[in-house]
Amino acid sequence: MAHRFMKTEPLIIVLSAPSGSGKTTLITRLLENVPRIKRSISYTTRQPREGETDKQDYIFVSREEFRERIENGKFLEWEENFGNYYGTSREQIQEALEEGTDIILSIDVKGARTVKKDFPGSISVFIMPPSVEELATRLKKRNTDQKKQVSLRLKESRAEIASADEYDYLIVNENLEKAAEELRTIVETERDRRKDNIK
Repeated sequence: MAHRFMKTEPLIIVLSAPSGSGKTTLITRLLENVPRIKRSISYTTRQPREGETDKQDYIFVSREEFRERIENGKFLEWEENFGNYYGTSREQIQEALEEGTDIILSIDVKGARTVKKDFPGSISVFIMPPSVEELATRLKKRNTDQKKQVSLRLKESRAEIASADEYDYLIVNENLEKAAEELRTIVETERDRRKDNIK
């Protein structure tokens, strides 16, 4: 069993999902139940929603600071969505790799493609809502977006769902407990696979 104590390359797990699919809750559950994994905290220029904390949910910055970080090559990937910028810190990924800690990224389909290109060994997981109708209901219940934005998010969601087959794993989040267990199993399976590869 000595191989279980040998150092393996950390996992980079890319998680994508349409808005309202429950990816934030699933990531929180994963961090609570699985050791040696951290979450990449995205930079954004949007305003914090009620209950969100800077440097915990997102790193909230001005548009000027975000653009400066783009120019200095600080982002692994970045996108503009619904009038706001979102970016993944290259430094956070590098720190996790140097520490030997697995890291999970919550990013959209375009960002996931960029990460896969830079890190071919990364693992991608798509969280699917039970249906577009259920997704619409969840977005309306969230009450954080105006009616026009809900419509835009649903349009964007259909395009993202059409790209789900690009991912290594697919989880349908119809039951939160079941989906959380599936995500945990994926992480543990991939960890075991890497251990087996260095026997």
